[in-house]
Formats: sequence, C-alpha cells, structure tokens
Amino acid sequence: MFDTHVNLHAEAFADDLEAVLARARDAGVTRFLAICDRFDNYHRVAEIAVGNADIWNSVGVHPHYAKDFTGLSVEALVEAAEDAKTVAIGETGLDFHYGYSAEAAQVDNFRRHIEASRKTGLPLIVHTREADDLTADILEDEFRRGPFPILLHCYTGGQALADRALDLGAYFSVSGILSFKNAKDVRAVIATIPLDRVILETDCPYLAPVPFRGRRNEPAFLIHVAEALAAIHGEEDALHVASVCEENALTLFKKISS
Repeated sequence: MFDTHVNLHAEAFADDLEAVLARARDAGVTRFLAICDRFDNYHRVAEIAVGNADIWNSVGVHPHYAKDFTGLSVEALVEAAEDAKTVAIGETGLDFHYGYSAEAAQVDNFRRHIEASRKTGLPLIVHTREADDLTADILEDEFRRGPFPILLHCYTGGQALADRALDLGAYFSVSGILSFKNAKDVRAVIATIPLDRVILETDCPYLAPVPFRGRRNEPAFLIHVAEALAAIHGEEDALHVASVCEENALTLFKKISS
C-alpha cells in the first residue's frame, strides 16, 4: 500500500516517529509521501524522506499559510523540486472554511504552485474546502494555458467540482472520512469516480478512520481507508483495491517509479 499524504513532521509524531513508521510497514504500507505545508518546513520534511528509502516528499504552502509566503517565487518551488526525493508540488489550493489567509493571498499562492507544477511536470496536490467553484474555475483557466497533473487530495467536495476535475484528467485521494457515519455525501461523490482515478491517504495525524476515530491517525490505519473505498465500489477484497490505488499513485507520481 502507498499512503500518499502523511504529515510526518507534525508535533504529534515528535516522540515516536520511528515506531509509527515501523507499525505502518508491518501493516503493509510500502511507500509514503510526506507533505510540506509551509515552505520553511520543507527541509524538515525532506530530511525525513532522505533518511528513509520508502518515503518521498512534496514542496509547497498550504492555503492556511498563504499570507506568510506572499513573496515565495515560482522559481523557489521549482528549485526545491529538483531534489530527487521531491515528487509533487503542494499541498496548495483554497480553504475558505477558516479564512486564515485572505482569498486574494490564497489565489495568488495557488496560481504560483500551478505554474511550478506546469514547469516541473510534477503533480499538483490540491486542498479545497468550501471553494469548489473557484477551485474549478482556476484549474480550468490555468489548464488552458498549459496542462499539469492534478490531485484533489482528501476529496470532500461536490459532484460538480469532481466532474470538472475529471475532465482535466485529475486524480482524487480518499481518507478515513469515507468511513465516517455522517459522510454519506462524500461517499456518494466518490462512488461516481472511476477507481482508476483514486488513490489512498491517511492525512495522518488527522482523520483517523473507523474504528480508530478520535485517536491520533497513523499510516498503519490505511487498510481501513481501503476497506471503506472497497465497500463503496462493491469490492470484497480491500487489498486488491489498495493495490489498484497503489498503481494509480505510481502512475501519477512518475518520479518515484522512474
């Protein structure tokens, strides 16, 4: 299995990261993508990847922190992406739920990341919350200027955004949210997305799946995300679904398998 979104530099893992990784490997997780949420955290995240043969990393600025990196250039992102272990741009995008950064700052940040993705050919990891229409508008506008690979991570958006993103060839990652009792709308949308466009993530330490909801999430719980996805698609073999998602992820993150 490939956990395509782990926040291993989070404070929640400060005391026992090696044990967390060992449990994940024992549970069948063979690859991890460590996510960069702030550009000033990039070296911390990259160090984790360099120290582990089965971990890769991204480079980017989460929309919450867009206000802190208004001077970040496309060139700085592209330069960081030259590292052999850096295989994706982001996470980036739009989040209007909390409003930690102004809309204009988030949009500017998003567009800079898109340009870095276009220049490098690396997948763009998109976080979107309560911003479906504008996210789709920006992706379509930028795609007309030149294509780039898209991943809508931890997808909880609506059907319209999913359909518009699919038209751009996007992939979608799913998390433990699929197993939540109150996530019927999310499951309904994911059920319409072809399995060959879906990959798995935990987004740990957040969003622990049932039966671990309320606890710190770990990559070792990824199989429960696969089980929830398998149930949606009427598949009995969660490991088969996990294998399909792993192949999808390796198709998307070409730098890992090249």
